[in-house]
Amino acid sequence: MTTSAVPPTSAAANDGHGGGGQRSGAGSASTGRRRRRLSYGFGIAIVALLVVCILSLMLGSNPLDPATVFHALFHYDRSSEASLIVVDSRLPRTLLGLSAGLALGLAGTVMQGLSRNPLADPGILGVNFGASLAVVIAIAVFGITTAGGYVWFAFAGAAVASVIVYAVASAGREGATPIKLALAGAAVSAALGSLITAVLLTSRVSLDSLRFWQVGSLAGRNLGVFWQVLPTIVIGAIVALALGRALNGLALGDDVARGLGQKVGVSRVFAAVAIVLLCGSATAAVGPIAFVGLVIPHVARWVVGADYRWILAFSAVIAPTMLIACDVIGRLVAWPGELQVGVVTAVVGAPVFIALVRRRKLVSL
Repeated sequence: MTTSAVPPTSAAANDGHGGGGQRSGAGSASTGRRRRRLSYGFGIAIVALLVVCILSLMLGSNPLDPATVFHALFHYDRSSEASLIVVDSRLPRTLLGLSAGLALGLAGTVMQGLSRNPLADPGILGVNFGASLAVVIAIAVFGITTAGGYVWFAFAGAAVASVIVYAVASAGREGATPIKLALAGAAVSAALGSLITAVLLTSRVSLDSLRFWQVGSLAGRNLGVFWQVLPTIVIGAIVALALGRALNGLALGDDVARGLGQKVGVSRVFAAVAIVLLCGSATAAVGPIAFVGLVIPHVARWVVGADYRWILAFSAVIAPTMLIACDVIGRLVAWPGELQVGVVTAVVGAPVFIALVRRRKLVSL
């Protein structure tokens, strides 16, 4: 009688392959479940965004029902009061809320990933102060007092300030490190703030006009402002969303990122371009709105984890949802008047951010 024996090494190899296959299958199943969960969450976030957009078109000092809103949107009549309210007033501020919220959410996420600073927001690169100084100059020197007129001044000021901060931080052997970016941003912001104060003290007209822009508002803007900033927001959003893998590498540190074959300098340049385009456009259009770019990346990180590809995607949806919801709240709490959205985001965002930073794991990038 003959028996066939399997060599021990072959049996061990087969067992090893079998165990590896089981582990690989379990890992694939876990990854698939996580992706489905994140996809469902992303779908819910989009539905929430659509809901607040509809509420934004419905609610205000003159509430309208959904049927009237949709009729005004698709059958515009200049002689109809509902058409004037929905199309001429509420639609532009809703579209600006969508675009500015998306821009601020993505910019804040890229800022925090680039600088590895959990407190990074548009102020860290001097964006707000650069835009404010440009608006002050437009008002005081050129006599421009409308949002459509000074939007390009604000964008140019934000871009120039960001470039100056990055150039200052890039000096030296180490380049634009997170600490140097934060220090350069603080220094440039302080200098620009002093210039703003100097101009305002000598121009009462500039002071009166600037305070309505500086508080941050979606009201009083028309579709012309939206179309002016839309191209730069779209370009900045595309660049930002493409930086997911690069930000994942930068989160591990520059040395590790270089070891993985990533061109750190190129990644930082593209990140800076995205920040300038997004922050400059949003700040120019609606003013320096606080807490959106600061809080939203932490909320997205809490929901999806540490993968910047998902953080960027969720931030692009959650941020405009928050901004438009705050705008709707501002219309209701002071009816028949309204609170500007910059005030409401500060009131809503501050306690949310305090609650988030108490979870220490959320602020370690």
